Amino acid sequence: MARIRTIKPEAFVSESLAEVSVEAERTFFGLLTQSDDHGRHRDNAAIIAGLLWPLRAEHTSVHVEDDLHQLATAGLVCRYTGCDGRRYLHIVTWSEHQKIDKPSQSRLPSCPQHQAAARCAPCKGTCTKRAEESASALRGLAETSPNAPRSLDPAALSTATVREHTDETSAARQDTFDHIAGAHHHAGVKSAGQGASADDSPNLPRNLGEGSAPGSRILDPGSLVPTGRTAPADGVSANQLVGEYVAACDERPPNDVIGHLGRIAKKLLGEGIAPEHIRAGLQNFAANPKHPSVLFSMVNEAMNARPGGLARPGSRPNVPAHQAWTTPANAAVAYSEEL
Repeated sequence: MARIRTIKPEAFVSESLAEVSVEAERTFFGLLTQSDDHGRHRDNAAIIAGLLWPLRAEHTSVHVEDDLHQLATAGLVCRYTGCDGRRYLHIVTWSEHQKIDKPSQSRLPSCPQHQAAARCAPCKGTCTKRAEESASALRGLAETSPNAPRSLDPAALSTATVREHTDETSAARQDTFDHIAGAHHHAGVKSAGQGASADDSPNLPRNLGEGSAPGSRILDPGSLVPTGRTAPADGVSANQLVGEYVAACDERPPNDVIGHLGRIAKKLLGEGIAPEHIRAGLQNFAANPKHPSVLFSMVNEAMNARPGGLARPGSRPNVPAHQAWTTPANAAVAYSEEL
């Protein structure tokens, strides 16, 4: 249920809010009214879009996911996984700016990073499930490896026995690494078995050459369109298309317009629309600049425009179009052949 919240005048000169787009700022203000008395809310872009943007069809759950990513990057909200396995978020500076008279108990799990000591609704107090999981993880780390003996008494084992066990363990680790990394990767890596000692780390390398790029990889459960990174079509990126549009302008457009056009171009590329159609739509937008959301219509016009105007499929172009009957101004001249 929505609540009446307080927005301070200092919010409009906040440097943190200035780092995000205007749409993300509105989403942040809307979350103030939808969060519970402890600043918590479900982290679901589809739900938030339905609550905060019901009359703005152009701002979909895909855009809300981008808003949440900007707010989390700016440190305004914290996104976390509760002890029940679901995704939640909370406003980081909630207690500093919101003074709630007789706050009700939260029905959502607490944040493990900022609200570890606060009440967790599923646990009816301090989050005991998270504490049990942490204790289980510590106990699991304390257990010995299955490749090592159950009990090693240094006083009872000879030096030769310890050296033999060390060599066997190092060889087993080397075989495991070769199996995971492959022969090609292993050719450029120094052998883990050379000069191995008893205190070698049992952890395998975590960087196996997988590339990384910025951007959210979250798939919105309420939408069929992926909200994460997508590969640019035909090697053309949204930044390149928008850069061409900015270069063709006499004056640099505002940053909000450029950012909005970039998000639309990225979404269109993700749908598989050819870059030349998006480029044609941007050219039409440059000739007749309006609200950036009209870029969808301009790209559709570039894709589906027919020469000679609109015509129904299967119509005969040689047959003259129907003309409505009108009363002639001079009946004698109009019907001279029939009179």
